[in-house]
Amino acid sequence: MKKFNQFLCIAILTLFSTAIYAQATITGKILDGDMNSPLPGANIIVKGTTNGTTTNFDGDFTLNAKSESGEVVISYVGYVTQTFEFSGNTDLGTITLQSSDLGLSEVQIIASVAVDRKTPVAVSTVRAEEISLKLGTQEFPEILKSTPGVYATKAGGGFGDGRINLRGFDSENVAVMINGVPVNDMENGRVFWSNWAGLGDVTSTMQVQRGLGAARVAVPSIGGTINILTKTTDVEEGGNVMTTLGNDGYTKFGVTYSTGLMDNGFAATVSAAKTDGDGYVRGTQFNAVSYFVNVSKKINDQHKLAFTAFGAKQRHGQRQNRQLIETYKNSPDGIKYNQDWGYKNGQVTFIEDNFYHKPQISLNHYWDLNEKTSISTAAYVSFGSGGGGGTMRSDADIPGFVNDGLFKFTNPEYRLGNFGPLDFDRIVDENIANGANGSNAALRASRNDHNWYGVLSTLKSDLSDDLVLLAGLDYRNYTGIHFREVTDLLGGQFIINDDNVNNPTGVAREGDKVSYFNDGLVGWIGFFGQLEYDINEKFNTFISVNASNTSYKRKDYFNYLDSDPLQETDRFNFFGFGAKGGGNYRIDSNHNVFINLGYFEKAADFDAVFPEFNNEEINENAENQKIMSFEVGYGYRGDKLSANVNLYRTAWRDRTETIAFQLNEDETGFANILGVNAIHQGIEIDFVYRATDKLDLTGMLSLGDWRWEENVTGVNILDEEQEVVDTVDLFIEDVPVGDAAQTTFALGTNYKFTPETRFTIDYNYFARLYSDFDPSDRGTEGAPDPWEVPDYGVFDTAFSHSFPFGNFKATLIARMNNVFNTKYIADSLDGADSNAETALVYYGFGRTFSVGATIKF
Repeated sequence: MKKFNQFLCIAILTLFSTAIYAQATITGKILDGDMNSPLPGANIIVKGTTNGTTTNFDGDFTLNAKSESGEVVISYVGYVTQTFEFSGNTDLGTITLQSSDLGLSEVQIIASVAVDRKTPVAVSTVRAEEISLKLGTQEFPEILKSTPGVYATKAGGGFGDGRINLRGFDSENVAVMINGVPVNDMENGRVFWSNWAGLGDVTSTMQVQRGLGAARVAVPSIGGTINILTKTTDVEEGGNVMTTLGNDGYTKFGVTYSTGLMDNGFAATVSAAKTDGDGYVRGTQFNAVSYFVNVSKKINDQHKLAFTAFGAKQRHGQRQNRQLIETYKNSPDGIKYNQDWGYKNGQVTFIEDNFYHKPQISLNHYWDLNEKTSISTAAYVSFGSGGGGGTMRSDADIPGFVNDGLFKFTNPEYRLGNFGPLDFDRIVDENIANGANGSNAALRASRNDHNWYGVLSTLKSDLSDDLVLLAGLDYRNYTGIHFREVTDLLGGQFIINDDNVNNPTGVAREGDKVSYFNDGLVGWIGFFGQLEYDINEKFNTFISVNASNTSYKRKDYFNYLDSDPLQETDRFNFFGFGAKGGGNYRIDSNHNVFINLGYFEKAADFDAVFPEFNNEEINENAENQKIMSFEVGYGYRGDKLSANVNLYRTAWRDRTETIAFQLNEDETGFANILGVNAIHQGIEIDFVYRATDKLDLTGMLSLGDWRWEENVTGVNILDEEQEVVDTVDLFIEDVPVGDAAQTTFALGTNYKFTPETRFTIDYNYFARLYSDFDPSDRGTEGAPDPWEVPDYGVFDTAFSHSFPFGNFKATLIARMNNVFNTKYIADSLDGADSNAETALVYYGFGRTFSVGATIKF
């Protein structure tokens, strides 16, 4: 018995030691091939099992293989998957994952992509994997709502009508770039996200560069830059089909296919999707067809061409009119209430809607002159067509003809019940009864078509091992074509509109232009240069300068006869420039600090030069807006914790403000009111903590102090004889900036049950959201601050799981936003008394959900 016990002990020890030996440990480090920087979050899985791990912030990983030999698969969304054999304890060393998108590294040069722990700017990066998990039925800007300094909402709630503010600045002062090409409207700087429906499907990486940002071209980045890189052409052949279903009839179907890089050097990727739904808000039905095409050709070792075209043709109902809180409470639809729609012949008909198609087409040429110098050039064009719907009334002045056309659209008597949709059929019957007088009320569309051409070229040259020069040209030519057209006479045969001096009859039928018809011509030529100097392995610095000339010209086809020389103005030129610099110091492998500062002048917008929308009263001396920005930051990168702290201060001087006055009976003069200044300053903190190999905790806190700086009082407006014709008083000192939450907080969890199964919970909290207002309207001393919207917080959650599906790979994603159906006000326009009773508001969405499936082949 004693010998048997000894034998049993030896056997157990032998089996135990064999098991220990069989559990090989695999280690390594993974780098991003484009940036040569660590790639945190990459997946390492033992092939044929669910056993895996992910890299830490330094790109390092350790995996207990639970077997003596086999293969590990290393993958990351947007990169080519690699497989390695192991036998026993194995150190795979440094592994570089190459992008699965051909030409992405060249695009990154044009797009001025910031590099972690090197580029001295505050930056947050969202990759394709996170976009697919977070998007669901949300608006594209809402992906960024957990980013410091960002406030994103659905605004009125129509498909694509979302908006975003960055550090308290609206979209007119936030640069949006797609593949390095600026897409802010050339006349007013606005960004309409509905023009880019489907952008989430083709985005490879999105960076939010807060403050000055890394862009070298002159762009309106007072608040920051949203830098979007789309997919290019996949290196490997394959594709996917996908579908998503969501609340309120949301359906989406899409397909993508890539040829991979073929032997002849060609590669192509095509993608298309169709999206439909009823909309969460009443009367906001939508449909969109989005597409993406990229074809690339490697000509030889020096030249590569890439052609890209993407866009979306969409139409959706809108909620353009905010309402009093009391109105939502009294409406049977509650927070979904919308007055801007109705029924005609039993069919939903929009009072307000949006329809647009804006394809973005570019041809990129990458030329390696030699080992040290390259030129990347993007020639692009965009043809926009579409606009937004609305109402119009007849201009007829006929005895006995009641001119109440617009009143009919808002009169409760024309509604189907209290707070109900509009009874279009009643208006149709009345228009038919008008007979020879034509329609009294009709629907129209305000069109904003455009033709936009541009070239953006960047030279990159390594002057030495430590010094890099980047220089280039930014050319843009834009024509905005603005007019209204009759879209539905609502039963009548015509409508009277007397705004076109070239149409003396004043008769307009469906498809005819009415109200106005003019072109806005904008020219742009800019030059930029940047020097990047790596003093040593720890210290990187840069200095950048740019200069640009913006020219404006206007053609008016309605206010002037075709024979009148005033139909076309001269060109008016405005010079802008900027300079910025900064440095990043890596104290050690864990700590870094950076600083940046800059000054730039932004040319006045088109409407500031033509404030009366005619060709006679021109403000040709419109002042540049002046921006000074300063920022310091600290970063920490450890095995488990990554964190950033940023302090910023942006001074916005001479915000465009003009006043008109009569020089004489026939002539109007304009004065530029200087001193309308604002200060935006604050602190931003964000972190990611890898509690375990499976659990990540994320968080951020953003505390802003955004205020108008000082009163502008007693400003005398003088005419040509130096006589006072008006006095300006703006009482804005220390009044908070409205329209964005100045305090934001986020906390999230990301738990990986396996490398292929994830569950997330995100909490976002918003406070100190002041109602939007125009500082020009604050002419009374002692007026209260704008109404402060109640604080609110919402929970979102998502689940994703990937698994083999025959010879394919399938991924399921389920998402729920506002899990607890919290009721909150997301947008507010200040009322007469600056309180809750007079504010006009939009409520945020209640609980919404989506489920989606993707099959890769």
